[in-house]
Amino acid sequence: MAADTGSPDADAAMLAFNNACRTCHTLKEGDNRLGPSLHAIIGRKAGSLPDFAYSSAMKDAGFVWDRDKLDRFIADPGSVVSGNRMKPFGGIAAPDVRARIIAYLESAAGR
Repeated sequence: MAADTGSPDADAAMLAFNNACRTCHTLKEGDNRLGPSLHAIIGRKAGSLPDFAYSSAMKDAGFVWDRDKLDRFIADPGSVVSGNRMKPFGGIAAPDVRARIIAYLESAAGR
């Protein structure tokens, strides 16, 4: 489900998510695609959705997603979870774009 929009910040956050993530991910609970659903990802154990075929590396990552871990993962997935299946996504260098994506994930978490 979509997050509330209406402010320039909310619109920019949704656009950042759509441009970088939406090809493979949704925010709808249970709607796994090429990538797992990102619904309520903050606070979730990495590699833990029961209906998604994660890489062994992601299943064994042993951490819970928080803002910092997401920021580092979006910047360079391989440096956070070596052996993940996020190819061809190589990361987003721009911290402002990563911050908007994380804000969008947070705003959509309860929907």
